[in-house]
Amino acid sequence: MNKNLKKILILSSLFAFLNACGTGVDARQYPPDAASRVKKNIEEGRGFRIFDDDKKGGSGNFDFASSNSLWRASLDTIDFMPLASANYSGGIIITDWYSSNTNSSEAIKISIRFLTNEIVSNALDIKVFYKKCGSGENCKIIEKSENIKKELAKKILTKAAVYEKETKVKNFKPYKGKATTN
Repeated sequence: MNKNLKKILILSSLFAFLNACGTGVDARQYPPDAASRVKKNIEEGRGFRIFDDDKKGGSGNFDFASSNSLWRASLDTIDFMPLASANYSGGIIITDWYSSNTNSSEAIKISIRFLTNEIVSNALDIKVFYKKCGSGENCKIIEKSENIKKELAKKILTKAAVYEKETKVKNFKPYKGKATTN
């Protein structure tokens, strides 16, 4: 019984393989140039490209977080606070509740959402939450005033501008070729 099952499997796979080979494609229908063939196949929906250099800025094109000045400046500004979540591809940093040693009944939590990677005044959406706990476990959480948000945004943007300038200076390569005039 076991030998018969093996024979059937071998014969059926051989049949499937031979059946796939007999498509009878006429090579004269396809251009001899590989690039033209690829383009024609993609247009007809019969193929795909793994590395498509023609697409600029498509999905999957990520910079490292350390090369983003705004991201680095944000993390450096709130480095005294423990992080609950930092997701570079999602563009958000959320701190955990933080309280100073002097007053443990009050805590602060900050969330920074990145709206763009450019260093502009509206690049960040910052939310600051305060938690004040009374006696027992009775805590009240409120979103805090605009002044703290503005100060935090100003500090982050200033630091990001400095990082950006340092990066440009470091990557600057003067032209050392021979000058030509027309």
